[in-house]
Amino acid sequence: MSATPEARSDAVWSAQGTTPDAIEAALRQLLIEVHSEHDNYVPARVLNMIAFVDREWTGEIANRLRGVGRYHASRLVVLAYEPRRERLDARVMITSEGETEPGELALLHETVVVELGDRHLDDLLTIADPLVVTDLPTLLWAPHGHHEIAAELLALSQAVLVDSVEEPIAHEALDRACSLASQAYVVDLAWLRTTPWRERVAASFDPPSLRRELQTITSATVRHHPASTVAAMLLSGWLASRLQWRASPLVAHGDALVGRAHGSRQDVSLRLEAAPELLVPGLESLTLETASGRTLRLARGRGGLHAHSRDARGQEHEWTIPGASRGERGVLGEGIRQALLRDPTYVPALKAARAMVA
Repeated sequence: MSATPEARSDAVWSAQGTTPDAIEAALRQLLIEVHSEHDNYVPARVLNMIAFVDREWTGEIANRLRGVGRYHASRLVVLAYEPRRERLDARVMITSEGETEPGELALLHETVVVELGDRHLDDLLTIADPLVVTDLPTLLWAPHGHHEIAAELLALSQAVLVDSVEEPIAHEALDRACSLASQAYVVDLAWLRTTPWRERVAASFDPPSLRRELQTITSATVRHHPASTVAAMLLSGWLASRLQWRASPLVAHGDALVGRAHGSRQDVSLRLEAAPELLVPGLESLTLETASGRTLRLARGRGGLHAHSRDARGQEHEWTIPGASRGERGVLGEGIRQALLRDPTYVPALKAARAMVA
């Protein structure tokens, strides 16, 4: 797995029937050799990433990680799981980001792929521990489930990457995210996909003359891909947590979940509605209405988010926010970057979203 399309492979090592100590020694030796040949090449030392994946899908994971650009981890450790595998095989690759000018430093990124089976799971920490760089934060990602195995690897991790929309049952997805948040910093791709929507809502009500209208919102309607109910709940949970609404469980009504939240001035009508015409996962639109008659509607569209507002006097405005969507590669890259940051708004939004599920 190369870090970016422009990355160049500077050193490769592989072995069959190897050990964690031999892999770690090979890593050190490769770094020494690369540095001795190019003294301006230095290892990046920012973030470890452990990815526990099904071996048959390592190519797909490689493609996803290849597109994250400058946000790739300094050292990526891929634990490629194949249930009946008896032998521990490994590959180590060190890559640099293209050519450098004289006097410039080039960063080296390391990828370690370890192929393992059921017989190795009892020693998983022993295998992974020597392969992460000491004193660097470590991000854990298990994109194919394996929750029990991921729970064991949390001992080596300070942050965990999840995608709550991939859980088929909403309350289980939210419960798991809540549980993980009590053990590590959670980066939820479902949450990151709502970022443009949250930013635009905040910007729309940022003028001092409009801020007081936030307390007079009477309804919030979110339309979403049928598989993205959790994303809609997280966006609604963000509104509830930031505006101090007390959410109640939503109930099914056809293809929608409906209910109420209790604000400081009045109740707020909540509606999460499936949009089967939406061909890609995510949100289709958000509509907010206030007691004064002001309406704000954001909708996914060609070129970005399409915004429509109507004030209390009935005056309407429409505009497009270009580049609002970063695509799945951009979302994954931002997820890796977020492992080094701390977003204080996610957990309150998560808890508020969980309160919406009976």
